[in-house]
Amino acid sequence: MSAPDQFAGANRSSPRGRGAAGNPPNRFEPISLERDAEWNPEDDPAPQTQFLRDLSQSIISYNDSPDIPFNASLNAYRGCEHGCSYCYARNTHEYLGFSAGLDFETKIMVKENAPDLLRRELSSPKWKPQILAMSGVTDCYQPIERRLQLTRRCLAVLAEFRNPVEIITKNYLVTRDLDLLRELAAHRAVGVNLSINSLDSELARQLEPRAASPKMRLAAIEALAKAGVPVGVLVAPVIPALNDHEIPLVLAAAKTAGAEWAGTEILRLPLTVAPIFEEWLQRNVPGKKEKVLNRIRAIRGGKLNDSRFGSRMRGEGIFADQISQMFHVARRKVGIPEDGPELSTAAFRRPEGAQLRLGL
Repeated sequence: MSAPDQFAGANRSSPRGRGAAGNPPNRFEPISLERDAEWNPEDDPAPQTQFLRDLSQSIISYNDSPDIPFNASLNAYRGCEHGCSYCYARNTHEYLGFSAGLDFETKIMVKENAPDLLRRELSSPKWKPQILAMSGVTDCYQPIERRLQLTRRCLAVLAEFRNPVEIITKNYLVTRDLDLLRELAAHRAVGVNLSINSLDSELARQLEPRAASPKMRLAAIEALAKAGVPVGVLVAPVIPALNDHEIPLVLAAAKTAGAEWAGTEILRLPLTVAPIFEEWLQRNVPGKKEKVLNRIRAIRGGKLNDSRFGSRMRGEGIFADQISQMFHVARRKVGIPEDGPELSTAAFRRPEGAQLRLGL
């Protein structure tokens, strides 16, 4: 069958609490199903989130991208309930046979043995102590973490080994783990980044349906800072002609809350993410759709995405330069540095008997 337009009908609404309105075809699948002509999307029940067991036998992933400031990361979840329409990680769900649309936010793969896998890999003599990133792909504090506590249990392992970790999240739930974060902070082994790209609660709810509100993210920064946990703000993604004007406001609010550093990234729309975000624009801000897309094209060499190393995170051209200048001027004005503290592996240790217990 030919690939159908799953987003046909500009006025269709997305299911409540979801970022995508449907499931575009998986680019790796030669066959896709089409609805018949009489189908009414309003007749479909709201999709329920499913949690599926991920039987991966390793937990640490490596990359050699010059654009990414870490070499190793761990993700206990694949897919994300937050439902951010712009999320670059949506494409990763296609490798699992799912869609980058609703499947990404309703079919969550769970690595139930993540803490045990992490302990095994850190205990191995082959492990070279280095910074691990959490939420390099999907948010380690997405809603299901409240019940499963896989992130907390992984942090407990990292604290035991004193291995440094860099966390990125959009959820206040990170404050639940202040005890472990303080323990890591005592060894210069943790940095937490709260992602905030708007202070407009309504826009944030539309962009990131199941993430914490901007107010609660600022509250998380304040709680972490008061607890002595190094914390910064990531103003990302900056969406030209939609939320770029809020950069100074976000930086000022984050500084007041206690953020110690600030970073930023401009929106990128790789592969299947582009039509999902275009459809989101049509549903939520139709009057701004073309201006936003044209600005993105101006930043991305006439396309909606530029995958070249060196430019994919920041873009090129006059609009990219304006956003960069706005960020740096606002950052200097509020007195917040761009670089966070340098994390250390000096305190790393392998608990006595760890290798013996694991049969290594």
